[in-house]
Amino acid sequence: MATKTKSKAKPKREKLSLPKISNRQLGTAAAVVASVAAIGAGLFFAKDKATPRPNYDTQSEEGEFSVRDYPALVVAETVVYGVVDRKQAQNEGFRTLADYIFAKSRDGEKIAMTAPVLLDRDSSGADEAWRMRFIMPDGYSKETLPPPPAGVTITELPARRVGAVAFSGLWTDDALEHNESGLRQWLDAEGETLSGRVEYAFYDAPMIPGPLRRNEVLIPLG
Repeated sequence: MATKTKSKAKPKREKLSLPKISNRQLGTAAAVVASVAAIGAGLFFAKDKATPRPNYDTQSEEGEFSVRDYPALVVAETVVYGVVDRKQAQNEGFRTLADYIFAKSRDGEKIAMTAPVLLDRDSSGADEAWRMRFIMPDGYSKETLPPPPAGVTITELPARRVGAVAFSGLWTDDALEHNESGLRQWLDAEGETLSGRVEYAFYDAPMIPGPLRRNEVLIPLG
């Protein structure tokens, strides 16, 4: 006859007593976190605004509208084919060019980021295409820049005159279309001749709050 073995009783666990946190302590901690976040955002904003930008001569101006003369600029550009959505093309193009200037897709040293990032659309061919351009810092030429990887081209934009309208806010299609329409009307009233595809110029990183961002619509002039 089998004998039953008695199971040992499990020792009782003592309840852990966690220290209580007062509302005052929670408020202090939240204030510290908010202060650190604000300082970090302020430093990032200041650095973003200090990003080098190309010089230009303003020929005429009315409010946010202007006509500008730009010198010749050396740019790194890439074309995203078969993508209709602007944001998707913008993200893909940015990653390709960022990998080039930050030496992730090539050997050598990094190249400083400049502003603005230029984007234009070509829907005249069989494939929808978006072209993104990074303006190279002063002192670089086509010959002195690191050789680009496949998908990136180094080229020189000749000196040109453009019509421009500046606006703040998010990079929405509605905002871009609205400002493009206003710029076309203003240039027509000024008697200017349009001679190229519309370009979008983005000056700030996506982390910058919408109201603080600077954006522009540019149209080359004859």
